[in-house]
Amino acid sequence: MPGSLILVRHGQSLWNLENRFTGWVDIGITDHGQEEARSAGRKLQHLSFHQAYTSNLIRAHHTLELILETTNHTHLPIERHEALNERHYGELQGLNKEEVARQHGAEQVQRWRRSFDIRPPGGESLADTVARVQPFLETRLLPAARTQNILVVAHGNSIRAVCMIMERLSPEQIIQLEIGHCEPLAYHLDDQGRVQEKILLQ
Repeated sequence: MPGSLILVRHGQSLWNLENRFTGWVDIGITDHGQEEARSAGRKLQHLSFHQAYTSNLIRAHHTLELILETTNHTHLPIERHEALNERHYGELQGLNKEEVARQHGAEQVQRWRRSFDIRPPGGESLADTVARVQPFLETRLLPAARTQNILVVAHGNSIRAVCMIMERLSPEQIIQLEIGHCEPLAYHLDDQGRVQEKILLQ
């Protein structure tokens, strides 16, 4: 029986609320983020999952726990892996985005945030993130999702990396893709791992 790969970005974190670059800094989710996670769980209640994957960062793991609690999947096997971590923002991590824009200019900050292959100082580009995610997607996630429903709770840029690979998007297309907090995205696959349908679950 064909399976599905379900992708969910974590709920709002404290640094999302404060408009800071977060990256690999381990910041938890807010009360609003917790409610977003429960809302995502309600959207997923009709599905039965076989395995869950998340990053090494607490905001993704806490979101996953709340989703599993809401969907009554509390005993589901969970694998955490840094391949699913957010893009590393290097020297920008912890800094307020508006303050960085005043210091370096809005155009430079936009290049750091939204270009495909330009790295922020000491950090990763989106291209680097795609290169990090791809082996894990191809060796762990897709083989499982060919025949089972797999839940992945991760981050905006690691999910964009998955989307780029799954849909064969160009660098120009992927930089336009926005991933909202706790908006479940489902890829229904055939038994060869090819995308048959993409659905934003409501």
